[in-house]
Amino acid sequence: MAIARHRAGRERRPTLEQVAERAGVGRGTVSRVINGSPRVSDRTRVAVEAAIADLGYVPHRAARALAGNRADAVALVVPEPETRLFAEPYFASIIRGVSTELAEADIQLLLTLSSTATERERFAQYAAGNRVDGVLLVSVHGEDPLPELLAENGIPAVMNGRRSADESFPHVDGDNVGGARAAVRHLLERGADAVATITGSRDMYAAQCRLDGYYAELAASGVDEDEGLVAHGDFSEEGGYRAMYELLGRRPGLDAVFCASDLTAAGARRALRESGRSVPGDVSLVGFDDSAIARHMDPPLTSVRQPTEEMGRAMTRALLAEIAGEPAAGPGLILPTELVRRASS
Repeated sequence: MAIARHRAGRERRPTLEQVAERAGVGRGTVSRVINGSPRVSDRTRVAVEAAIADLGYVPHRAARALAGNRADAVALVVPEPETRLFAEPYFASIIRGVSTELAEADIQLLLTLSSTATERERFAQYAAGNRVDGVLLVSVHGEDPLPELLAENGIPAVMNGRRSADESFPHVDGDNVGGARAAVRHLLERGADAVATITGSRDMYAAQCRLDGYYAELAASGVDEDEGLVAHGDFSEEGGYRAMYELLGRRPGLDAVFCASDLTAAGARRALRESGRSVPGDVSLVGFDDSAIARHMDPPLTSVRQPTEEMGRAMTRALLAEIAGEPAAGPGLILPTELVRRASS
């Protein structure tokens, strides 16, 4: 109860958005004034300071402590090898959203890869040296210690995705369960009798959620589970290719496949063609992400659209608010997904 009262009191304080509206500037400009950035004109600084005084806005103590030692830079950390970063359209879309939002706030983006434990620890030490003002984390795996390392060092950070259902670390995610259910429902409504799935990496909560959605929709439709129709991939094209052959070996009569990513679906389609099966004539195919891959496949791929660019923007806004000392409405934000129907199903 004490925590609830404390939060309620903080929420009644003037917000950064209210200061920005009163001064007639963007929230990024207010943040720069509060944190002593030289990249603000005298006239704008006076207007913002007047709005702060009028509203009685008080920046968070941690934000004031950082005011004299700002880097005007945010790190985007991808704990994946370079090959995956450049192969998957998902990352490009996230980066585009992040960079757009940071550009509006006049803050530099630092892209960092940290695929090993040593690299993660090295980065945590680097960030603790006040070289960046905050950190954005993408593609975090279940046992990744980096979020806790950053928290221990008092470094503002926001994740794209979650590591579990009870994730308390600040995050922005898509509705993976709902998206998967929509995909499976679509295949069943199209008359599929044996709907298979190729999962993502098993140590990522997003992959588990999409598998949970697959099972949930089968149950809701009165279809019995068949573990022979489930093959584990890793979100990659090669993983989809191998898993598709595995499924065909176990259940050659399958007539639909829900893939955990568009890249996985591209690999599955290649295996189906090599096996003499047509899409969608013999096997209907659905992916997840609605990336450029989905639109350019032959036939074009039905896919679950998640707003990846908006996810990048939303997590950046959440981080900038944390850096500025704004109280968070909650630990996370879940954005809706949407099934985009095309010729593959």
